[in-house]
Amino acid sequence: MLKMKYKQLLVNYRNSARKIFTNFCYFLGVLLLLSCGSDSSKKETITEKTVVKTETTVSSSTKKIVFFGDSLTAGYGLDDINDAFPALIQATIDSLALNYTVINSGVSGETTSGGKNRINWVLNQKVDVFILELGANDGLRGVPLKETRENLQAIIDAVRKKNPQTKIVLVGMQLPPNMGQDYTNEFKTIFPQLASKNKLSLVPFLLKDVGGIPSLNQSDGIHPTVEGQKILAKNVWEILGPIL
Repeated sequence: MLKMKYKQLLVNYRNSARKIFTNFCYFLGVLLLLSCGSDSSKKETITEKTVVKTETTVSSSTKKIVFFGDSLTAGYGLDDINDAFPALIQATIDSLALNYTVINSGVSGETTSGGKNRINWVLNQKVDVFILELGANDGLRGVPLKETRENLQAIIDAVRKKNPQTKIVLVGMQLPPNMGQDYTNEFKTIFPQLASKNKLSLVPFLLKDVGGIPSLNQSDGIHPTVEGQKILAKNVWEILGPIL
């Protein structure tokens, strides 16, 4: 009798264990299903956020134009930097709804040697168009022409090395005749020769229709007035505009 009761208890225990195990498996299956559904929803949400973020980044990006020059670029002597020709070119760009931002990197008194020394710092940012306006101070100080040419070439090389896709515009300069005819003539040829050698766009002479005209220059006879800066902007835009 005792033996039969023991067997019955064993059967009941096994049946109960199976029932518990079956319920546990069902519960575990439901839990996994819910977990997968939650994870899938999470992934979908993350993906949607990533797409939105990427689209926002692309739509807000603008290309950069760096004007790398001396006091003519910096707008020396003007009451408002917005009267300098780089800022006037920005105004033209904005009026045409072009996706470019102008950065004025002009330093008064800058020589090609000084420009060569600071070019890597300027190139820490991505530059799409690079306007190189240096050399006038070299000429006025009588710097050996070979040195001026080599410094300009070094700056061009640095820009190309950083980003071969950057478009470079070289701005030509000329000197007054009091520097000596030979020096003046050779100085003038540096810019078109470098432009040809490096396949660059060239502004033939930044101060065209401004240099030597008292009414368009400040009292020093060198730096353009507000009206003079408008003509400089026109001279540069004739070359820059088609590029943009």
